[in-house]
Amino acid sequence: MSEVPAIAVRGLTKRFGARTVVDNVDLTVMPGRICGFLGPNGSGKTTTLRMICGLLIPDAGEGEVLGLDLKTRRRAIKHQIGYMTQKFGLFSDLSIAENLEFIARVYGLDNRKVRVDAALERLGLDSRRDQLAGKLSGGWKQRLALAAAVLHEPKILLLDEPTAGVDPKARREFWDQIHTLAADGMTVLVSTHYMDEAERCHEIAYIAYGVMLARGTIAEVIAGSGLKALQGEGPGADRLGAQLEALEGVEMAAPFGTTLHVCGPDLPALRRAVSPWADRITFSEAEPTLEDVFIHLMKHAPDHSVLEAG
Repeated sequence: MSEVPAIAVRGLTKRFGARTVVDNVDLTVMPGRICGFLGPNGSGKTTTLRMICGLLIPDAGEGEVLGLDLKTRRRAIKHQIGYMTQKFGLFSDLSIAENLEFIARVYGLDNRKVRVDAALERLGLDSRRDQLAGKLSGGWKQRLALAAAVLHEPKILLLDEPTAGVDPKARREFWDQIHTLAADGMTVLVSTHYMDEAERCHEIAYIAYGVMLARGTIAEVIAGSGLKALQGEGPGADRLGAQLEALEGVEMAAPFGTTLHVCGPDLPALRRAVSPWADRITFSEAEPTLEDVFIHLMKHAPDHSVLEAG
């Protein structure tokens, strides 16, 4: 893979009226990497994606996408990026093949029939090529949207919460396709709320209310959170969450089946908090999860939209 970043942006800022939606965001992604973009609703993930692909002009900041200046080469950048939006945006009254043929014409692609046939085969859509897009289930619509996004063979693929409302089997098949594309050199930036999907990314970036709070591999982000965890096992362990969360040193306590997962920034404080139940519940040190870190960051991030509204 090239040593030149596929995405390298610095200080990206976007304001809508008095509200700063994206605030001084830096992001670098190397070619062939899958970067998960995490954060609560309204935190600027979609706005950041749209600035990277040239659909929105930053109010401040700079950077390069595929070596092209983000401010002056937006048109050239757009032609080398595939963008799959949250909502299905193709024509419901056209067949799968007709939708892809239309997309091929929009991009002015040559050998359109060959390209469409190859896309149908690659994404397992060939047997349904004549089915109307509006009659497809969520998982098949997702496949079609992905086929449309990569039909022009982009170097970067931006996915905005692409698997919302899709069943687990279809989600897994979708992610298998994403990893195949990345293995072939495509760079992927995907926003998601699903922790299992984030864990399938090579690296993640966490943005909350416009501010980048964490960046790195899963292991690096978890280690950088400073969180410690205990796992409790024993009779009634899963019912102690509310009691423990009220105690000093405990940031969150969540049941997992019959066990209890307890987190906080200070391990001795956690042990003191759980000590009253030590006679019947065995608490052992555990690894914090990405979900623990996600909730921890959400709790400590100021919601600027609320502050500004007030």
